[in-house]
Parts: sequence; C-alpha cells; structure tokens
Amino acid sequence: MNASWLASLDETERRGFLAKLTDAEWAHLHYDWRFWARPEQLLPPGDWRTCLWLAGRGWGKTRTGAEAIRALKEAGYHRLGLVAPTAADARHVMVEGESGLLAIAPPWDRPRYEPSLHRLTWSNGARATLYSAEDPDALRGPQFDAAWCDELAAWRRMRETFDMLQFGLRLGEAPRLLISTTPRPVPLIRELVARADVKVIRGHTDENAVNLAPPFLEAVIGRYRGTRLGRQELDAEILDDNPDALWRRHDIERHRVSVPPQLVRIVVAVDPPATSGEQADACGIVVAGLGADRRFYVLADRSCRGLTPHQWASQAIAAYHTFGADRLIAEVNQGGDMVETIVRHIDPDIAFRAVRATRGKVLRAEPVSALYEQGRVSHLGIHAELEDQMVEFTPQRNGAGASPDRVDALVHGLCELMHGVGAEPRIRRL
Repeated sequence: MNASWLASLDETERRGFLAKLTDAEWAHLHYDWRFWARPEQLLPPGDWRTCLWLAGRGWGKTRTGAEAIRALKEAGYHRLGLVAPTAADARHVMVEGESGLLAIAPPWDRPRYEPSLHRLTWSNGARATLYSAEDPDALRGPQFDAAWCDELAAWRRMRETFDMLQFGLRLGEAPRLLISTTPRPVPLIRELVARADVKVIRGHTDENAVNLAPPFLEAVIGRYRGTRLGRQELDAEILDDNPDALWRRHDIERHRVSVPPQLVRIVVAVDPPATSGEQADACGIVVAGLGADRRFYVLADRSCRGLTPHQWASQAIAAYHTFGADRLIAEVNQGGDMVETIVRHIDPDIAFRAVRATRGKVLRAEPVSALYEQGRVSHLGIHAELEDQMVEFTPQRNGAGASPDRVDALVHGLCELMHGVGAEPRIRRL
C-alpha cells in the first residue's frame, strides 16, 4: 500500500479507507515515507556502499536524502555525517529546510538540534554532525557509519572534501554513503557513475511536478526544457562540452587549485543587472587575482539575484573588503553614473573604476577565452554556476544581446588584470 494505491481508488473507496483511520494512525501515515515516496526515492535493496541520486531541480533530492538518513538511523546507524556545499546550506537546507531533517521528523522522534555544536541528537543516542565542503580539514578525525552528501556537484573543494569523508566512513559492518545532487560533467561525478559499487538512481524534474509550484513549472521548466542547460538541470544528464562554446570544461578542470597563491593584484568585477526584482538577470560579481607567477586566478563568484541596487552593491563591497581588493570595477552601460553613485554612497573611500563596454560580448570574451586555452587561468575551488555559464557561452547564443552576467563579470575582471601584467609585484596572501 502506498500513495499511488490510495490515489487509484475512486473517491468513495478513498473516503471510506481514510474514515477508518484513528488519529494515531493518521499521524503515523503522515510521517510514513514508504507510503508517500516514489519507489526511486527509497533506499535501494541489496548490498551497496554508495547510493547516488542524480536528479533534476525540484525532483525531491533533499527530502529523499533526509528520509534516507532517518531510515538508516532507525536501522541502527548511530554516527552520521551531513556534508553540504557550505555551512549555511547544511543548516538551512539539510536540517532546517522545508524538506530537512527537522521538518520530516515525527513529533515522537524529533532530534535535538544544537546549532552551536553543528549537531543533531536523537533519543536513541544516534548523532548527526554537520560539515561544510569549504572546510575539508574538519573531516580529519571524525568517524561515521553513514553520511549524506548534498549537492556534491556544487562543492567548492569537491575532491578534497569527498576524499576526507571516505577515510571517516569506517564504523560498523556496512558503512553507507548517500549522495543527492544535480549533475555536472566534472571528473568525480563521472567516476561515481562509472563505478560498479555505486547504485545510481536518476530522476527528472517532471516526475515531481505535482508537488511543484505552477510559477516554477511555467518559468523554469517551460523556459529551459529542451535546452542544454535544461537537459542538465531538469533531466539530470551529464553533458559533454558544447563544441561551439568559447570555454572547455577540460581547460578549467586541469588547472584548478585548492590553495591560494601569492597574489600581486585582486579586483572585484561587477556586471549590474538592467532591472531589479525576482525576474531580473543576476548581478555578476566575480573576484579575480593576478599571481606573482604572472598567472590569473578566479577566487570567488559572489553573484546574486533578486536584490536591489543597494543590496548587490553592498555584496560587491563586502567581497572587496573580504579579499583585500585593489579595485572594484563595474560595467556602467546600463546604469551609467548611478552605479558609482550607489557604490560610493555605501563606501566613499573605495577604489572604483567604471567600465563602458564598446564591443560585443563575444569579442570581449575571446581574449579571456584564449587565456584559458593557454593554461594561464586557474579557478580556486569550484564555482559551479559560473563554470556552467562559461561552457554554454557561444557566439550564436550570446552574440545578440543575451546576458551571461557571471561571464561578463569574469571577463571584466580578467581584462583589468591583463592590463596590469607588467606592473611591479606587490605580494599578498589570502
């Protein structure tokens, strides 16, 4: 018996079945994931060590992962690791989110959450500890009999964090690793899919359409269905490089670094959106540096969406101070003098330079693309959304006014640093 069976009954039969349930039975039914879940959302049977749910946006990955942790806890697993892209994601998505561990817990078995200790504890003594993929060293030492990795493909220090977690999965007779993620064609995801000991479960966004808001179905699924980005984000396909794109994922991957180098200059580049609000383009904010080795480094992508001009300017200025940047540069084609006015209203002393784009996006991007082909640019960690936008940037798609906000900011930042390659080094460390 499951939700599909209940839905298959005619209205009279369904009402008759539900009317016979006591309050206690109603409560247990409400929290019985085996009843409500689609079959592919349940822990698979058999002898496996790693289960990878590779699914599109809105498929129900978070709920699936949280329910899997709950099921393992009930099966006797007692030392659990929860790893998210950031500490904020671990707390606000995996624990406190609408489909997180607190929301799915029945009242009679709700864990005690201690945010200061990054820990949940159940009444039977089972304990789950939260970790961030930005800090792989935090996983040196802890031991687990099960762990849940959420949005693995978006982890900034993916390989290091994943490897550290493997060393910690050493308790019990059958340690289990759960992974829930939207795919990206990065080496680790490809490796996991190819491994015989990994149970891979794929899912499309459409499979959960009944639980998704109509505006999401219309604005996101309707807009991206059939596109390369939609095939990745909605259909969970692992795509090869677009042969027409200006960037290749291989060129990004082969020079990726995890330790910041000595830097000569650091800039924050901003590509402001033409409008504001939820439907507006993102505000591209990219931090880049020139190394003492005369190579270029992409340090951070702080792009944001749906913010007011004051809010995105504040975010750019925060990045400027966090990284100790030499200059904040911003394209002013859309906002004109208003951009500098907003920035200086927040921080009058900031080193600011306006950039007015006089050439098309593709022409501006080509010299920067050439730097990647020459192996002269390294990304510090993974910047998933920026990199996805880069490898989809084509002359055909982006040559007629499309707005690749993150790429525009990247291009402005690296162009600024290219002009200073001959400058006298002034060494600093992050």
